[in-house]
Amino acid sequence: MNAPTANEDLLYSVQDGIARITFNRPQARNAMTFAMYDRMAEICQEINADRSIKALILTGAGDKAFASGTDISQFRAFKTAQDALDYEARIDRVLGTLEQCRVPVIAAIAGACTGGGAGIAACCDLRIGTETTRMGFPIARTLGNCLSMSNISRVVALVGPARTKDLIFKARLVEAQEALALGLLNEVVPDVETLQRRADETAKLVASHAPLTLEATKEAVRRIRRTLSREEGEDLILKAYMSEDFREGMDAFLNKRAPNWKGR
Repeated sequence: MNAPTANEDLLYSVQDGIARITFNRPQARNAMTFAMYDRMAEICQEINADRSIKALILTGAGDKAFASGTDISQFRAFKTAQDALDYEARIDRVLGTLEQCRVPVIAAIAGACTGGGAGIAACCDLRIGTETTRMGFPIARTLGNCLSMSNISRVVALVGPARTKDLIFKARLVEAQEALALGLLNEVVPDVETLQRRADETAKLVASHAPLTLEATKEAVRRIRRTLSREEGEDLILKAYMSEDFREGMDAFLNKRAPNWKGR
């Protein structure tokens, strides 16, 4: 067993060939900081270079959230168009690294899995939830920003274009059983204790199988589902992130009030 490593907000350990990342900000519903995103990408690269690791589990500390998205306070630093493009470039790089991680990646999801957290889950190969799991991208109600082209591509690949629009237009969070029916989850278990046990069991199962078969299958599926590039959606990113509405949404979210959308 490798000793756990941490940057406090993200914990990482390896035991018997199974790696585990825990988003460790339960007081903030495991909202992701930029440092957490970057560390997750670093770990995926470390795993790619270490053939002794056979599977990766992602989970959130506590029972309230897997990850509730990017920590909104970090958007306060956005001043220019380049800030918006740089942010989406960072997220696309991190999630692309996660998606292309060599080993099967299992998301063990309890509670809220929203925004950037749902984007992380969409990059995973298998997603296990509990009866408390709620998934979605409520940005039309909260911030007024948009998903990158690659994130939209992943969600459309999972649930189809019509359901993607239904989720985002209505800004609703999908309950566990609906998420299972839609394909956002592969399995639902009763509680967090069962979730962690089931994630471990699943990781051990896939770790026992032929690694090159799993790697080839992951890459084949990725190639079949073409992910549109960030550059193909830069106009959409700038339209959303440089708008008055995004500033209003961010201020309203941080001050816990309803936003006043103006469409500009």
